[in-house]
Amino acid sequence: MLGTVSQGLSQLANLDWVLICAYGAVLMGIGFYFTRRNKDTKSYFLAGRHAGWITVGAAMFAANISAEHFVGLAGTGYNSGFAVAQYELFAAVACMALGWIFIPFYIRAGVFTMPEFLERRYNRSCRTYLSLISLISYVLTKISVTLIAGSAFLYVLFGWNPLASSVALVIATGIYTVAGGLSAVIYTERIQAFVLVGGAVVLTCVGLNQAGGLSAVVATTPIDYWSMLKPINHPEFPWLGMIFGLPILGVWYWCTDQYMVQRALSAKNIDHGRGGTLLTGFFKILPMFIMVFPGIIALKLLSAGTEPNRVYPELVKILPVGVKGLIIAGILGAMMSSLSACFNSCSTLFTMDIYKPRRPNTSETSLVWIGRVATVIMVLLGLGWATIAEKMGGTQIYIYLQKIQAYISPPIAAVFLFGVLNKRLNGVGATASLWTGFVMGMGRLILEAGQGMWKWQFGEPLQTLIGMNFLHYAILMFIVCLVVLFIGSYMTLAADEKKLYGLTFATTPKDAKAVSIAESTPVGLMTTVVASGLLIAALVVIWTVFYVIIPLW
Repeated sequence: MLGTVSQGLSQLANLDWVLICAYGAVLMGIGFYFTRRNKDTKSYFLAGRHAGWITVGAAMFAANISAEHFVGLAGTGYNSGFAVAQYELFAAVACMALGWIFIPFYIRAGVFTMPEFLERRYNRSCRTYLSLISLISYVLTKISVTLIAGSAFLYVLFGWNPLASSVALVIATGIYTVAGGLSAVIYTERIQAFVLVGGAVVLTCVGLNQAGGLSAVVATTPIDYWSMLKPINHPEFPWLGMIFGLPILGVWYWCTDQYMVQRALSAKNIDHGRGGTLLTGFFKILPMFIMVFPGIIALKLLSAGTEPNRVYPELVKILPVGVKGLIIAGILGAMMSSLSACFNSCSTLFTMDIYKPRRPNTSETSLVWIGRVATVIMVLLGLGWATIAEKMGGTQIYIYLQKIQAYISPPIAAVFLFGVLNKRLNGVGATASLWTGFVMGMGRLILEAGQGMWKWQFGEPLQTLIGMNFLHYAILMFIVCLVVLFIGSYMTLAADEKKLYGLTFATTPKDAKAVSIAESTPVGLMTTVVASGLLIAALVVIWTVFYVIIPLW
Protein backbone atom coordinates (compact mmCIF):
# COMPACT_ATOMS: atom_id res chain seq x y z
CA MET A 1 0.00 0.00 0.00
CA LEU A 2 2.70 2.50 0.91
CA GLY A 3 4.40 1.80 -2.38
CA THR A 4 1.20 2.57 -4.24
CA VAL A 5 0.68 5.80 -2.35
CA SER A 6 4.25 6.99 -2.85
CA GLN A 7 4.19 6.67 -6.65
CA GLY A 8 4.09 9.95 -8.58
CA LEU A 9 1.56 11.01 -11.13
CA SER A 10 3.91 11.08 -14.08
CA GLN A 11 1.91 8.15 -15.47
CA LEU A 12 -1.49 9.87 -15.42
CA ALA A 13 -3.77 8.09 -17.85
CA ASN A 14 -5.05 9.80 -20.98
CA LEU A 15 -8.55 9.82 -19.51
CA ASP A 16 -7.31 11.78 -16.50
CA TRP A 17 -5.70 14.42 -18.71
CA VAL A 18 -8.81 14.65 -20.89
CA LEU A 19 -10.98 15.31 -17.83
CA ILE A 20 -8.57 17.93 -16.47
CA CYS A 21 -8.38 19.79 -19.79
CA ALA A 22 -12.12 19.54 -20.44
CA TYR A 23 -12.93 20.92 -17.01
CA GLY A 24 -10.62 23.86 -17.54
CA ALA A 25 -12.15 24.54 -20.96
CA VAL A 26 -15.65 24.61 -19.45
CA LEU A 27 -14.60 27.17 -16.83
CA MET A 28 -13.03 29.41 -19.47
CA GLY A 29 -16.06 29.05 -21.71
CA ILE A 30 -18.42 30.20 -18.98
CA GLY A 31 -16.22 33.20 -18.26
CA PHE A 32 -16.21 34.41 -21.85
CA TYR A 33 -19.92 33.66 -22.29
CA PHE A 34 -20.76 36.28 -19.68
CA THR A 35 -18.43 38.90 -21.18
CA ARG A 36 -21.05 40.21 -23.60
CA ARG A 37 -23.73 40.32 -20.88
CA ASN A 38 -21.91 42.65 -18.51
CA LYS A 39 -22.97 46.14 -19.62
CA ASP A 40 -23.45 47.81 -16.25
CA THR A 41 -22.15 47.62 -12.68
CA LYS A 42 -25.08 45.54 -11.42
CA SER A 43 -24.40 42.90 -14.07
CA TYR A 44 -20.63 42.88 -13.65
CA PHE A 45 -20.34 43.12 -9.85
CA LEU A 46 -23.60 41.48 -8.67
CA ALA A 47 -24.53 39.16 -11.57
CA GLY A 48 -27.64 41.28 -12.26
CA ARG A 49 -29.11 40.34 -8.84
CA HIS A 50 -30.91 37.36 -10.36
CA ALA A 51 -29.16 34.38 -8.71
CA GLY A 52 -31.36 31.68 -7.18
CA TRP A 53 -30.77 30.04 -3.81
CA ILE A 54 -28.96 26.99 -5.23
CA THR A 55 -26.57 29.20 -7.18
CA VAL A 56 -25.97 31.45 -4.17
CA GLY A 57 -25.37 28.54 -1.79
CA ALA A 58 -23.12 26.60 -4.14
CA ALA A 59 -21.17 29.73 -5.06
CA MET A 60 -20.56 30.66 -1.42
CA PHE A 61 -19.34 27.16 -0.62
CA ALA A 62 -17.08 26.94 -3.67
CA ALA A 63 -15.63 30.40 -3.02
CA ASN A 64 -14.88 29.37 0.55
CA ILE A 65 -13.41 25.96 -0.25
CA SER A 66 -10.00 26.04 -1.86
CA ALA A 67 -6.73 24.18 -1.76
CA GLU A 68 -6.05 25.35 1.80
CA HIS A 69 -9.13 23.37 2.91
CA PHE A 70 -8.16 20.14 1.17
CA VAL A 71 -4.50 20.48 2.07
CA GLY A 72 -4.91 22.29 5.40
CA LEU A 73 -7.86 20.41 6.91
CA ALA A 74 -6.48 17.01 5.96
CA GLY A 75 -3.02 17.97 7.25
CA THR A 76 -4.36 19.24 10.56
CA GLY A 77 -6.65 16.21 10.85
CA TYR A 78 -3.56 14.04 10.34
CA ASN A 79 -1.81 15.93 13.16
CA SER A 80 -4.64 16.53 15.63
CA GLY A 81 -7.85 14.74 14.64
CA PHE A 82 -11.39 16.12 14.42
CA ALA A 83 -10.93 19.26 16.57
CA VAL A 84 -10.18 21.43 13.52
CA ALA A 85 -13.62 20.56 12.13
CA GLN A 86 -15.13 23.01 14.61
CA TYR A 87 -14.12 25.84 12.27
CA GLU A 88 -16.41 24.34 9.65
CA LEU A 89 -19.28 23.65 12.05
CA PHE A 90 -19.25 27.16 13.49
CA ALA A 91 -19.26 28.43 9.92
CA ALA A 92 -22.66 26.76 9.49
CA VAL A 93 -23.95 28.76 12.47
CA ALA A 94 -22.53 31.97 10.97
CA CYS A 95 -24.31 31.20 7.69
CA MET A 96 -27.61 31.09 9.57
CA ALA A 97 -26.78 34.42 11.17
CA LEU A 98 -26.07 35.89 7.74
CA GLY A 99 -29.39 34.68 6.39
CA TRP A 100 -31.63 35.66 9.30
CA ILE A 101 -29.92 38.76 10.73
CA PHE A 102 -27.91 40.50 8.00
CA ILE A 103 -29.27 39.57 4.56
CA PRO A 104 -32.61 41.45 4.98
CA PHE A 105 -30.73 44.68 5.77
CA TYR A 106 -28.19 44.23 2.98
CA ILE A 107 -30.69 43.42 0.24
CA ARG A 108 -33.24 46.06 1.27
CA ALA A 109 -30.44 48.65 1.31
CA GLY A 110 -29.43 47.62 -2.23
CA VAL A 111 -25.72 47.96 -1.45
CA PHE A 112 -22.93 46.69 -3.68
CA THR A 113 -20.35 46.31 -0.92
CA MET A 114 -20.00 45.87 2.82
CA PRO A 115 -18.04 49.14 3.20
CA GLU A 116 -20.96 50.90 1.50
CA PHE A 117 -23.33 49.49 4.12
CA LEU A 118 -20.94 50.54 6.87
CA GLU A 119 -20.94 54.11 5.57
CA ARG A 120 -24.74 54.22 5.54
CA ARG A 121 -24.86 52.87 9.07
CA TYR A 122 -22.01 54.97 10.50
CA ASN A 123 -19.85 57.31 8.38
CA ARG A 124 -17.45 57.65 5.46
CA SER A 125 -14.30 56.95 7.50
CA CYS A 126 -15.65 53.51 8.46
CA ARG A 127 -16.20 52.74 4.79
CA THR A 128 -12.66 53.77 3.87
CA TYR A 129 -11.20 51.73 6.74
CA LEU A 130 -13.03 48.55 5.77
CA SER A 131 -12.22 48.96 2.06
CA LEU A 132 -8.48 49.33 2.65
CA ILE A 133 -8.26 46.62 5.32
CA SER A 134 -10.18 44.21 3.07
CA LEU A 135 -7.94 44.84 0.05
CA ILE A 136 -4.77 44.42 2.08
CA SER A 137 -6.02 41.30 3.87
CA TYR A 138 -7.06 39.66 0.58
CA VAL A 139 -3.56 39.95 -0.81
CA LEU A 140 -1.85 38.86 2.41
CA THR A 141 -4.19 36.02 3.40
CA LYS A 142 -6.61 34.72 0.77
CA ILE A 143 -4.35 35.01 -2.27
CA SER A 144 -1.17 33.98 -0.49
CA VAL A 145 -2.68 31.01 1.35
CA THR A 146 -4.38 29.73 -1.81
CA LEU A 147 -1.06 29.94 -3.65
CA ILE A 148 0.84 28.26 -0.80
CA ALA A 149 -1.61 25.36 -0.66
CA GLY A 150 -2.03 25.17 -4.42
CA SER A 151 1.68 25.10 -5.15
CA ALA A 152 2.20 22.43 -2.46
CA PHE A 153 -0.56 20.33 -4.02
CA LEU A 154 0.82 20.65 -7.54
CA TYR A 155 4.38 20.00 -6.39
CA VAL A 156 3.46 16.71 -4.74
CA LEU A 157 1.34 15.59 -7.69
CA PHE A 158 3.39 16.78 -10.65
CA GLY A 159 6.68 18.02 -9.27
CA TRP A 160 5.89 21.48 -10.66
CA ASN A 161 7.95 24.44 -9.51
CA PRO A 162 5.89 26.32 -6.85
CA LEU A 163 6.43 29.70 -8.48
CA ALA A 164 5.54 28.44 -11.95
CA SER A 165 2.36 26.74 -10.73
CA SER A 166 1.33 29.89 -8.83
CA VAL A 167 1.83 32.02 -11.93
CA ALA A 168 -0.22 29.60 -14.04
CA LEU A 169 -3.08 29.55 -11.53
CA VAL A 170 -3.23 33.33 -11.18
CA ILE A 171 -3.12 34.01 -14.92
CA ALA A 172 -5.75 31.38 -15.80
CA THR A 173 -8.07 32.62 -13.07
CA GLY A 174 -7.55 36.26 -13.92
CA ILE A 175 -8.53 35.72 -17.57
CA TYR A 176 -12.09 34.52 -16.98
CA THR A 177 -12.62 36.73 -13.93
CA VAL A 178 -11.70 39.89 -15.85
CA ALA A 179 -13.86 38.80 -18.76
CA GLY A 180 -17.03 37.62 -17.05
CA GLY A 181 -17.31 39.41 -13.70
CA LEU A 182 -19.38 37.95 -10.86
CA SER A 183 -21.66 36.05 -13.25
CA ALA A 184 -18.69 34.05 -14.51
CA VAL A 185 -17.44 33.58 -10.97
CA ILE A 186 -20.66 32.35 -9.35
CA TYR A 187 -21.78 30.09 -12.19
CA THR A 188 -18.40 28.38 -12.41
CA GLU A 189 -18.52 28.07 -8.62
CA ARG A 190 -21.94 26.40 -8.87
CA ILE A 191 -20.40 23.63 -10.98
CA GLN A 192 -17.29 23.39 -8.82
CA ALA A 193 -19.20 23.01 -5.55
CA PHE A 194 -20.80 19.74 -6.63
CA VAL A 195 -17.63 18.46 -8.31
CA LEU A 196 -15.67 19.18 -5.13
CA VAL A 197 -18.14 17.42 -2.87
CA GLY A 198 -18.53 14.43 -5.17
CA GLY A 199 -14.79 14.02 -5.65
CA ALA A 200 -14.01 14.38 -1.94
CA VAL A 201 -16.65 11.78 -1.07
CA VAL A 202 -15.10 9.34 -3.54
CA LEU A 203 -11.60 9.91 -2.15
CA THR A 204 -12.83 9.36 1.40
CA CYS A 205 -14.60 6.13 0.48
CA VAL A 206 -11.65 4.78 -1.53
CA GLY A 207 -9.20 5.74 1.23
CA LEU A 208 -11.34 4.12 3.91
CA ASN A 209 -11.56 0.93 1.85
CA GLN A 210 -7.79 0.89 1.25
CA ALA A 211 -7.21 1.39 5.00
CA GLY A 212 -9.27 -1.72 5.81
CA GLY A 213 -12.48 -0.05 6.91
CA LEU A 214 -13.55 2.15 9.79
CA SER A 215 -12.63 -0.37 12.49
CA ALA A 216 -9.05 -0.56 11.22
CA VAL A 217 -8.76 3.25 11.18
CA VAL A 218 -10.17 3.52 14.72
CA ALA A 219 -7.77 0.85 15.97
CA THR A 220 -4.71 2.80 14.74
CA THR A 221 -5.87 6.31 15.73
CA PRO A 222 -5.19 7.92 19.14
CA ILE A 223 -8.46 8.22 21.09
CA ASP A 224 -8.10 11.99 21.54
CA TYR A 225 -8.28 12.41 17.75
CA TRP A 226 -12.01 11.66 17.94
CA SER A 227 -12.85 14.29 20.56
CA MET A 228 -13.35 18.01 19.90
CA LEU A 229 -13.22 18.97 23.57
CA LYS A 230 -9.64 20.02 24.27
CA PRO A 231 -8.09 21.48 27.47
CA ILE A 232 -8.23 25.25 27.91
CA ASN A 233 -4.44 25.42 27.51
CA HIS A 234 -4.37 23.42 24.26
CA PRO A 235 -2.03 25.28 21.84
CA GLU A 236 -4.43 25.18 18.89
CA PHE A 237 -7.95 24.17 19.97
CA PRO A 238 -8.65 25.32 23.56
CA TRP A 239 -12.32 24.83 24.39
CA LEU A 240 -12.81 28.44 25.56
CA GLY A 241 -11.41 29.84 22.33
CA MET A 242 -13.34 27.39 20.17
CA ILE A 243 -16.71 28.13 21.79
CA PHE A 244 -16.41 31.92 22.16
CA GLY A 245 -13.65 32.87 19.72
CA LEU A 246 -14.81 31.05 16.60
CA PRO A 247 -18.18 32.87 16.44
CA ILE A 248 -16.27 36.18 16.23
CA LEU A 249 -14.27 34.96 13.24
CA GLY A 250 -17.44 33.47 11.76
CA VAL A 251 -19.48 36.69 11.99
CA TRP A 252 -16.68 38.62 10.31
CA TYR A 253 -15.94 36.15 7.52
CA TRP A 254 -19.44 34.97 6.64
CA CYS A 255 -21.58 37.99 7.57
CA THR A 256 -19.45 41.07 6.84
CA ASP A 257 -16.64 40.13 4.45
CA GLN A 258 -17.16 41.21 0.84
CA TYR A 259 -15.47 38.02 -0.32
CA MET A 260 -18.37 35.87 0.90
CA VAL A 261 -21.35 38.23 1.20
CA GLN A 262 -21.10 39.41 -2.43
CA ARG A 263 -22.62 36.11 -3.56
CA ALA A 264 -25.63 36.57 -1.28
CA LEU A 265 -26.04 40.14 -2.57
CA SER A 266 -26.58 38.71 -6.06
CA ALA A 267 -29.75 36.87 -4.91
CA LYS A 268 -33.16 37.60 -6.48
CA ASN A 269 -34.67 38.55 -3.13
CA ILE A 270 -34.34 38.00 0.60
CA ASP A 271 -35.72 34.45 0.56
CA HIS A 272 -33.29 33.31 -2.14
CA GLY A 273 -30.42 34.99 -0.30
CA ARG A 274 -31.40 33.34 2.98
CA GLY A 275 -31.99 29.98 1.31
CA GLY A 276 -28.55 30.17 -0.28
CA THR A 277 -26.87 30.84 3.05
CA LEU A 278 -28.67 27.87 4.63
CA LEU A 279 -27.58 25.61 1.76
CA THR A 280 -24.02 26.75 2.41
CA GLY A 281 -24.53 25.91 6.09
CA PHE A 282 -25.41 22.32 5.18
CA PHE A 283 -22.42 22.17 2.83
CA LYS A 284 -20.12 23.31 5.65
CA ILE A 285 -20.89 20.18 7.67
CA LEU A 286 -19.36 18.04 4.92
CA PRO A 287 -15.66 19.04 5.24
CA MET A 288 -15.57 17.39 8.65
CA PHE A 289 -16.17 14.02 6.98
CA ILE A 290 -14.63 14.48 3.51
CA MET A 291 -11.58 16.67 4.28
CA VAL A 292 -10.65 16.23 7.96
CA PHE A 293 -11.48 12.52 8.13
CA PRO A 294 -9.20 11.64 5.15
CA GLY A 295 -6.34 13.12 7.18
CA ILE A 296 -7.17 10.66 9.98
CA ILE A 297 -7.42 7.82 7.45
CA ALA A 298 -3.94 8.82 6.25
CA LEU A 299 -2.52 7.74 9.63
CA LYS A 300 -3.17 4.20 8.42
CA LEU A 301 -2.08 4.67 4.81
CA LEU A 302 0.96 6.95 4.95
CA SER A 303 4.30 6.57 6.64
CA ALA A 304 4.73 8.21 10.04
CA GLY A 305 6.02 11.75 9.98
CA THR A 306 4.55 12.71 6.62
CA GLU A 307 4.51 16.50 6.26
CA PRO A 308 0.91 17.67 6.88
CA ASN A 309 0.76 19.75 3.69
CA ARG A 310 1.53 16.62 1.65
CA VAL A 311 -1.16 14.37 3.17
CA TYR A 312 -4.10 15.10 0.86
CA PRO A 313 -2.06 15.14 -2.38
CA GLU A 314 -0.56 11.79 -1.40
CA LEU A 315 -4.04 10.37 -0.85
CA VAL A 316 -5.13 11.49 -4.32
CA LYS A 317 -2.56 9.11 -5.77
CA ILE A 318 -4.50 6.05 -4.63
CA LEU A 319 -7.56 6.87 -6.74
CA PRO A 320 -8.45 4.88 -9.86
CA VAL A 321 -7.99 6.22 -13.40
CA GLY A 322 -10.63 8.76 -14.38
CA VAL A 323 -11.65 9.49 -10.82
CA LYS A 324 -8.12 10.72 -10.17
CA GLY A 325 -8.34 13.15 -13.07
CA LEU A 326 -11.74 14.42 -11.95
CA ILE A 327 -10.49 15.01 -8.40
CA ILE A 328 -7.42 16.88 -9.62
CA ALA A 329 -9.61 18.96 -11.94
CA GLY A 330 -11.98 19.73 -9.08
CA ILE A 331 -9.20 20.83 -6.74
CA LEU A 332 -7.63 22.96 -9.47
CA GLY A 333 -11.10 24.43 -9.97
CA ALA A 334 -11.36 25.10 -6.23
CA MET A 335 -8.11 27.04 -6.30
CA MET A 336 -9.32 29.04 -9.28
CA SER A 337 -12.76 29.70 -7.76
CA SER A 338 -11.20 31.00 -4.55
CA LEU A 339 -8.81 33.26 -6.45
CA SER A 340 -11.53 34.48 -8.83
CA ALA A 341 -13.83 35.29 -5.91
CA CYS A 342 -11.02 37.28 -4.31
CA PHE A 343 -10.16 39.12 -7.53
CA ASN A 344 -13.80 40.01 -8.20
CA SER A 345 -14.37 41.20 -4.63
CA CYS A 346 -11.26 43.36 -4.81
CA SER A 347 -12.34 44.95 -8.09
CA THR A 348 -15.79 45.64 -6.59
CA LEU A 349 -14.32 47.23 -3.48
CA PHE A 350 -11.91 49.39 -5.44
CA THR A 351 -14.46 50.50 -8.03
CA MET A 352 -17.51 51.07 -5.84
CA ASP A 353 -15.86 52.18 -2.57
CA ILE A 354 -12.70 53.99 -3.62
CA TYR A 355 -13.07 55.12 -7.24
CA LYS A 356 -16.79 55.89 -7.69
CA PRO A 357 -17.19 58.07 -4.55
CA ARG A 358 -14.39 60.28 -5.90
CA ARG A 359 -15.70 60.19 -9.50
CA PRO A 360 -19.48 60.07 -9.00
CA ASN A 361 -20.28 61.05 -12.61
CA THR A 362 -18.44 58.13 -14.17
CA SER A 363 -20.62 56.19 -16.61
CA GLU A 364 -21.71 52.60 -15.99
CA THR A 365 -19.64 51.34 -18.91
CA SER A 366 -16.55 53.11 -17.62
CA LEU A 367 -17.05 51.68 -14.12
CA VAL A 368 -17.17 48.16 -15.56
CA TRP A 369 -13.86 48.79 -17.31
CA ILE A 370 -12.40 50.27 -14.13
CA GLY A 371 -13.44 47.04 -12.42
CA ARG A 372 -11.66 45.01 -15.07
CA VAL A 373 -8.50 47.10 -14.72
CA ALA A 374 -8.65 46.68 -10.93
CA THR A 375 -8.91 42.92 -11.42
CA VAL A 376 -5.83 42.96 -13.65
CA ILE A 377 -3.96 44.91 -10.96
CA MET A 378 -4.95 42.31 -8.37
CA VAL A 379 -3.71 39.57 -10.72
CA LEU A 380 -0.35 41.34 -10.97
CA LEU A 381 -0.18 41.76 -7.20
CA GLY A 382 -0.98 38.08 -6.85
CA LEU A 383 1.86 37.23 -9.21
CA GLY A 384 4.22 39.44 -7.22
CA TRP A 385 3.16 37.83 -3.97
CA ALA A 386 3.66 34.38 -5.48
CA THR A 387 7.42 34.96 -5.34
CA ILE A 388 7.34 34.86 -1.54
CA ALA A 389 4.20 32.75 -0.96
CA GLU A 390 6.15 29.49 -0.78
CA LYS A 391 8.20 30.90 2.12
CA MET A 392 5.13 31.66 4.23
CA GLY A 393 2.85 29.60 6.42
CA GLY A 394 4.44 26.55 7.91
CA THR A 395 3.27 22.98 8.19
CA GLN A 396 -0.40 23.74 9.00
CA ILE A 397 -1.55 26.51 6.69
CA TYR A 398 -5.19 26.30 7.78
CA ILE A 399 -4.23 27.28 11.33
CA TYR A 400 -1.96 30.00 9.97
CA LEU A 401 -4.90 31.46 8.01
CA GLN A 402 -7.21 31.42 11.04
CA LYS A 403 -4.56 33.11 13.16
CA ILE A 404 -4.19 36.07 10.78
CA GLN A 405 -7.97 36.41 10.51
CA ALA A 406 -8.28 36.41 14.30
CA TYR A 407 -6.25 39.63 14.38
CA ILE A 408 -8.47 41.32 11.77
CA SER A 409 -12.01 40.21 12.57
CA PRO A 410 -12.99 41.35 16.13
CA PRO A 411 -13.52 45.11 15.55
CA ILE A 412 -15.32 44.57 12.24
CA ALA A 413 -17.60 41.90 13.73
CA ALA A 414 -18.39 44.20 16.66
CA VAL A 415 -19.41 47.25 14.61
CA PHE A 416 -21.53 45.23 12.16
CA LEU A 417 -23.32 42.96 14.64
CA PHE A 418 -24.11 45.56 17.27
CA GLY A 419 -24.69 48.16 14.59
CA VAL A 420 -27.89 46.42 13.46
CA LEU A 421 -28.88 45.50 17.02
CA ASN A 422 -28.45 48.92 18.68
CA LYS A 423 -29.51 52.16 16.96
CA ARG A 424 -27.70 54.35 19.54
CA LEU A 425 -24.23 53.34 18.30
CA ASN A 426 -22.74 56.00 16.03
CA GLY A 427 -19.84 56.75 13.69
CA VAL A 428 -17.59 58.19 16.40
CA GLY A 429 -17.76 55.01 18.45
CA ALA A 430 -17.43 52.77 15.38
CA THR A 431 -14.36 54.60 14.07
CA ALA A 432 -12.68 54.47 17.47
CA SER A 433 -13.50 50.77 17.80
CA LEU A 434 -12.12 49.90 14.36
CA TRP A 435 -8.83 51.68 14.93
CA THR A 436 -8.49 50.24 18.43
CA GLY A 437 -8.84 46.79 16.94
CA PHE A 438 -6.35 47.62 14.20
CA VAL A 439 -3.70 48.66 16.73
CA MET A 440 -4.31 45.59 18.90
CA GLY A 441 -4.35 43.15 15.99
CA MET A 442 -1.38 44.53 14.05
CA GLY A 443 0.54 45.07 17.28
CA ARG A 444 0.18 41.41 18.23
CA LEU A 445 1.08 40.32 14.68
CA ILE A 446 4.24 42.45 14.58
CA LEU A 447 5.39 41.39 18.05
CA GLU A 448 4.71 37.74 17.30
CA ALA A 449 6.62 37.96 14.01
CA GLY A 450 9.51 39.73 15.76
CA GLN A 451 9.74 37.07 18.41
CA GLY A 452 9.54 34.22 15.91
CA MET A 453 11.79 35.60 13.15
CA TRP A 454 14.19 37.93 14.92
CA LYS A 455 14.12 36.46 18.44
CA TRP A 456 12.86 39.60 20.15
CA GLN A 457 12.62 39.26 23.92
CA PHE A 458 9.76 40.74 25.98
CA GLY A 459 8.90 41.04 29.63
CA GLU A 460 5.49 40.96 31.24
CA PRO A 461 2.73 41.76 30.34
CA LEU A 462 3.72 41.75 26.64
CA GLN A 463 4.94 38.18 26.81
CA THR A 464 1.58 37.06 28.24
CA LEU A 465 -0.28 38.77 25.39
CA ILE A 466 2.01 37.25 22.75
CA GLY A 467 1.85 33.80 24.31
CA MET A 468 -1.94 33.86 24.57
CA ASN A 469 -3.75 31.53 22.17
CA PHE A 470 -4.86 33.55 19.14
CA LEU A 471 -8.54 32.67 19.70
CA HIS A 472 -8.32 33.87 23.30
CA TYR A 473 -6.70 37.05 22.01
CA ALA A 474 -9.58 37.48 19.54
CA ILE A 475 -12.03 37.30 22.46
CA LEU A 476 -10.03 39.95 24.34
CA MET A 477 -9.93 42.17 21.25
CA PHE A 478 -13.68 41.81 20.72
CA ILE A 479 -14.45 42.81 24.33
CA VAL A 480 -12.13 45.84 24.21
CA CYS A 481 -13.49 46.96 20.82
CA LEU A 482 -17.06 46.55 22.06
CA VAL A 483 -16.37 48.68 25.15
CA VAL A 484 -14.79 51.39 22.98
CA LEU A 485 -17.74 51.21 20.55
CA PHE A 486 -20.31 51.77 23.30
CA ILE A 487 -18.36 54.39 25.27
CA GLY A 488 -17.51 56.39 22.14
CA SER A 489 -21.12 56.26 20.96
CA TYR A 490 -22.86 57.08 24.23
CA MET A 491 -20.48 59.96 25.00
CA THR A 492 -21.36 61.68 21.72
CA LEU A 493 -24.53 62.69 19.90
CA ALA A 494 -26.80 59.99 18.55
CA ALA A 495 -27.24 59.68 14.78
CA ASP A 496 -30.37 61.01 13.12
CA GLU A 497 -32.91 58.19 13.00
CA LYS A 498 -33.91 59.20 9.46
CA LYS A 499 -30.36 58.32 8.38
CA LEU A 500 -30.73 54.90 10.00
CA TYR A 501 -34.00 54.04 8.23
CA GLY A 502 -33.99 50.33 7.44
CA LEU A 503 -30.46 49.80 8.77
CA THR A 504 -31.22 48.57 12.30
CA PHE A 505 -33.98 46.49 13.83
CA ALA A 506 -35.25 49.48 15.80
CA THR A 507 -35.37 51.79 12.77
CA THR A 508 -36.92 49.31 10.32
CA PRO A 509 -40.65 50.14 10.36
CA LYS A 510 -43.45 47.67 9.97
CA ASP A 511 -44.05 48.59 6.36
CA ALA A 512 -40.42 47.79 5.51
CA LYS A 513 -40.78 44.39 7.19
CA ALA A 514 -44.04 43.85 5.28
CA VAL A 515 -42.24 44.52 2.00
CA SER A 516 -39.62 41.98 3.00
CA ILE A 517 -42.24 39.31 3.68
CA ALA A 518 -44.22 40.25 0.59
CA GLU A 519 -41.17 39.51 -1.54
CA SER A 520 -41.31 35.95 -0.24
CA THR A 521 -43.79 33.21 -0.85
CA PRO A 522 -45.32 31.34 2.13
CA VAL A 523 -43.69 28.16 0.87
CA GLY A 524 -40.29 29.87 0.58
CA LEU A 525 -40.48 31.35 4.06
CA MET A 526 -41.62 28.07 5.62
CA THR A 527 -38.91 26.17 3.74
CA THR A 528 -36.17 28.38 5.20
CA VAL A 529 -37.63 27.96 8.70
CA VAL A 530 -37.70 24.17 8.36
CA ALA A 531 -34.21 24.12 6.81
CA SER A 532 -32.87 26.17 9.72
CA GLY A 533 -34.39 23.71 12.20
CA LEU A 534 -32.83 20.74 10.41
CA LEU A 535 -29.43 22.45 10.27
CA ILE A 536 -29.54 23.24 13.99
CA ALA A 537 -30.57 19.64 14.77
CA ALA A 538 -27.67 18.25 12.72
CA LEU A 539 -25.16 20.49 14.50
CA VAL A 540 -26.54 19.59 17.94
CA VAL A 541 -26.17 15.87 17.18
CA ILE A 542 -22.58 16.27 15.96
CA TRP A 543 -21.52 18.43 18.91
CA THR A 544 -23.19 16.06 21.38
CA VAL A 545 -21.28 13.10 19.95
CA PHE A 546 -17.87 14.80 19.73
CA TYR A 547 -18.12 17.06 22.78
CA VAL A 548 -19.94 14.79 25.23
CA ILE A 549 -20.21 11.13 24.26
CA ILE A 550 -16.70 10.49 22.91
CA PRO A 551 -14.90 12.33 25.79
CA LEU A 552 -16.88 10.20 28.28
CA TRP A 553 -15.44 7.08 26.67
